[in-house]
Amino acid sequence: MSRDVLVASEVTVRYGGNRAVDGMSMRIREGELVAVAGGNGAGKSTFVGAVAGWSRGTPTVTGRVELAGRDISGLSAHARARLGVTLVPEGLGAFAQMTVKENLTLARPPKDAARRAYELDEIFEIFPNLGERQGQITGSLSGGERQMVAVARALRGAPQVLILDEPSVGLAPKIVEELLRSVRRLVDTTGLAVLLVEQNVRAALAVADELHLIERGRTVVQGPAAELADDPRISAVYLGGTHA
Repeated sequence: MSRDVLVASEVTVRYGGNRAVDGMSMRIREGELVAVAGGNGAGKSTFVGAVAGWSRGTPTVTGRVELAGRDISGLSAHARARLGVTLVPEGLGAFAQMTVKENLTLARPPKDAARRAYELDEIFEIFPNLGERQGQITGSLSGGERQMVAVARALRGAPQVLILDEPSVGLAPKIVEELLRSVRRLVDTTGLAVLLVEQNVRAALAVADELHLIERGRTVVQGPAAELADDPRISAVYLGGTHA
C-alpha cells in the first residue's frame, strides 16, 4: 500500500468566535489526488491555508498536520514549504515578464532537500503546451497556460505534496478540463500526492480519487470520487440533477 504523505486531523480555524473550519480531517497517499470541493465561502482555501501554514489575518488554528509521519503543526509556512508542502495560490505562482523557460529555470528546490526535483524535459512531457512555448513571455500566454506555468514552477521545487488552490478560477470549461487532465497525468506518472481545491465540483469529480465536499467549514460528504458522482446529495445541489 502507498505510504501516507499528508495527514490532517481535526483541523479547526477560528477568527474570534467564528469557526471558518470546524474539525476537518484528511489523508493523502502517494500517487493520490484528493479534492476539496464546495461553494464560494465554504472554507476550502482556509483549510488548505492552515495545512500549508498560510493563514490570512491572525486566526487560532488547532489540530494536527503530519507530513510523511512528521508532525509539522507548529512549523511556519516557510518551514513547511522547505519540507515539501507546496501551495500554488489562486492566480499566483509565475513571473509574467519572464519567458516560460526562465520561470522554470529560476525555480529550484532548497539546497538541503533530498527530494526529487522535476527536470524540464519531464515538465514539458506533462505539459506539452509549455514545451512548445518555452521561449514565450509568460504574460502573453492564455490563462490556462499561465496556470500550467505556476504548477510547473511548483514542481521544480521538489514538493512532497502539491496543493492547488482553485486553479480553474477565471478559465473556460474546456481549458479547465485540459489543465486538470494534466494534473491527473502528473499524479499517475510520477506518484506525486496532490490536494486540489476546487469550486467546480463536476471538474473535481472527473479527476480526483477521493472527494471531500465541504459546507460552512465542515465535511458533509466524503468518499471515492467515482462513487460520489452518482450521489443524489451532490447531483441535486452541484451537478444540476434532482433527488431520486
